[in-house]
Amino acid sequence: MTTKTDNPVNANAISRISAGTVIKGEITSPNDIRIDGEFEGKIISGGRVVIGETAVIKGDLVCGNVDMWGKIEGNVYVKEILSLKSGCSIKGNIQTSRLYVEIGAEFNGNCKMISEQEFAKLSGASAPASKKEESAK
Repeated sequence: MTTKTDNPVNANAISRISAGTVIKGEITSPNDIRIDGEFEGKIISGGRVVIGETAVIKGDLVCGNVDMWGKIEGNVYVKEILSLKSGCSIKGNIQTSRLYVEIGAEFNGNCKMISEQEFAKLSGASAPASKKEESAK
């Protein structure tokens, strides 16, 4: 028996930085991103960003959703849900609509709960539209 999901994920639409990879610069993508390596710079995604256990990010993150196991030194701006998993570490400020924190997650900075309108102002036109917004057009 097969079930239909609301948002099937196309594996080819997910950008990935593998463990052992080091990148400096800026990433802008309307799609999901998975990071297991090291990144220094700014990440802007209209989709979900998964920060794996071996990931180290130095810079700001602007996206739709985050599942975080790794480390970030920088500010995090999330339109919907920021999920801090056990063992993760953030050194920076968070602005998000919803925050989920597991026991064992580390966060050092300020947190502000924001609306989608506030997120739009903060991210400006630089954040790509999420897949839901694009399909609604």
